[in-house]
Amino acid sequence: MFQMFKEWFWLEQFWLPPTIKWSDLEDHNGLVFVKPSHLYMTIPYAVALLIVRHFFEKIIAAPLARRLGIKEEVRTKFVPNAILENYFKHSASCPSQTDIYGLAKKCNLTERQVERWFRSRRSQNRPCRMKKFQEACWRCAFYLGITIAGIAFLYDKPWVYDLWEVWNGYPRQPLLPSQYWYYILEMSFYWSLLFSLGYDTKRKDFLAHVIHHLAAISLMSFSWCANYIRSGTLVMIVHDVADMWLESAKMFSYVGWTQTCNILFLIFSVIFFISRFIVFPFWILHCTLIMPLYYLEPFFSYIFLNLQLMLLQGLHVYWGYFIMKMLKRCLFSE
Repeated sequence: MFQMFKEWFWLEQFWLPPTIKWSDLEDHNGLVFVKPSHLYMTIPYAVALLIVRHFFEKIIAAPLARRLGIKEEVRTKFVPNAILENYFKHSASCPSQTDIYGLAKKCNLTERQVERWFRSRRSQNRPCRMKKFQEACWRCAFYLGITIAGIAFLYDKPWVYDLWEVWNGYPRQPLLPSQYWYYILEMSFYWSLLFSLGYDTKRKDFLAHVIHHLAAISLMSFSWCANYIRSGTLVMIVHDVADMWLESAKMFSYVGWTQTCNILFLIFSVIFFISRFIVFPFWILHCTLIMPLYYLEPFFSYIFLNLQLMLLQGLHVYWGYFIMKMLKRCLFSE
């Protein structure tokens, strides 16, 4: 059964243009081509990134936070109580006065003790500024590093300056070492973000972040297997250039430097709207949707790739709406 599914899943008509076979993408004459098996390495590299992150937060981010004025928060300890804990999890974190009276009777406590227990219990769920700063600092450092690496990998590539080169010779385009490492590092990072969701600070847009990370991994995996590497690297650099500014704005927000935070958020917003609403639709989407038709007949993976990219543009509109609301609050709040 599994073998039948595997054979069906990797049918050439799903992934490659007509007349092209998987055998055409086998390594030869010193040329290396993408292989789905390469993606297995993203899991151990993701674990390695988690280890690097742990030491980065302890050795760099935490001392930096303290130097900028963030102090470790000492939280009031509370005595575990099964009845109160059950009410906290399944009913309400802020009980009414009537419920406090009833809980006090059940637990043989005073109302004052019950109120104090709930205050202490609520404080345990409140994320501390130090932890949020460390997380933002790590993401900012990674996005800065991967943006610099992306520019270094791409600055001398002809398809950056002439988008027609993206499709020249497709899909018989060999894999370059710089493309391999750019993809592997980027995918490993998103895997590491998924793995760390359990202990990272819980946010209101938790589900949106899960969907975003899964969508990013899915899109990169698909573009790798179908050898859309050239267009894939362009999509990645367009998205990476703005993210470090957002994370740096968060860092200074946690520090309390409101003016610096607003300036960085404004820079992020400008780069976001230029990269996601001008460069991405009018250059990248035009490159993936229109230009291939001059070389190839439409085929399944071409359609699937562009559907994913158009959904990605829909997410840009979704995030852009909230960024505009934040900008309005930053620029016009008293």
